[in-house]
Amino acid sequence: MALLPPFIRASRTATSRRARTAAPHTAHGLPADDEVLLDVPDDRLGPALVAAGLGTHETAARLMAATRQRAEWEYRDRYAVRLASFAHARPEWFDAWRAAAPRDPDLLLVAAQLAVDRAWRSPDRASLLREVSPLITAAAQADHSDPVPWRIALDHARGTNAGPKYVEELWEAAVRRAPHHYGCHVAVERYLAESWHGSHRECFDFAERAAQDAPDGSLVQALPARAAFAYLTDGCGPDVPRADLDLAADRAIALSARFPADDPWTAEIRNLLTYVLVRLGRREDALAQLRLIGPYATSFPWGQLSEDPLGHFLAVRERVCSGRPTGLAGEPRGGHGERGHPGEH
Repeated sequence: MALLPPFIRASRTATSRRARTAAPHTAHGLPADDEVLLDVPDDRLGPALVAAGLGTHETAARLMAATRQRAEWEYRDRYAVRLASFAHARPEWFDAWRAAAPRDPDLLLVAAQLAVDRAWRSPDRASLLREVSPLITAAAQADHSDPVPWRIALDHARGTNAGPKYVEELWEAAVRRAPHHYGCHVAVERYLAESWHGSHRECFDFAERAAQDAPDGSLVQALPARAAFAYLTDGCGPDVPRADLDLAADRAIALSARFPADDPWTAEIRNLLTYVLVRLGRREDALAQLRLIGPYATSFPWGQLSEDPLGHFLAVRERVCSGRPTGLAGEPRGGHGERGHPGEH
């Protein structure tokens, strides 16, 4: 498989300059470059982040409580990751929440995610991760039906280089609570990819089985596309047949078609799918996904390939819109594998 061309690997300066000078893409039904935003929260998360920025936690607490009470596990997982990231940068509102309700199940979940994120960023990752185990346990015990603490535990296990038997026990506990939870599936797939570097066949087999078992509208249908991304950005391991890569992309295309255009909820999956389609040289399919993405770029996958994910996305988009060749057949696979941050779904 092919190495990303130089325009996709461009530096922050080059991609940012291109983003500023590129012509509008209205001819392709796309928003102009200056209308594209990165990691836009949905209508439920947005007010919680605004309130947190003002120093108050109540909106976030109500949001997380609603996801728990309604068993909205996919939303709960994603919101926990975003709130923990915000708390890392702006802790005042989170400290107030902890002081007001230290045993709140929703507070405990975000606290566990925040602790794992902080430990993950440290050079002493494995040692620090072992110290946060009690926080994950507390989150799991606070609501026995919630699969999200088990996703955090799976990320934690990957960071501490836990053995497969322990990971299998965590996985079984997770799927008992939510058999098609996307975040838990991603965590296991990433564990397989990182524990046995180059084990793309194993990752594809896991992703395909999961997708076959999941409902048509489940986000798990995008899992094979994540396996394709990992393969296309990794320079080692045996080749995966082109037919398997196309099948993974086709599954994700079918999933994308079930959701409305300009949808922040599915933006990350569509951004990931666009990358895979570009790498496979499927320009028209990539352009169709760009139309569905609209103004919603996401840090994943572009942040795995550049320090400037928005500029990187715009550079890829420009290439697709230009009609210049995007197929990369005949070149070696790249060495730009996924970075190790635990919270990317």
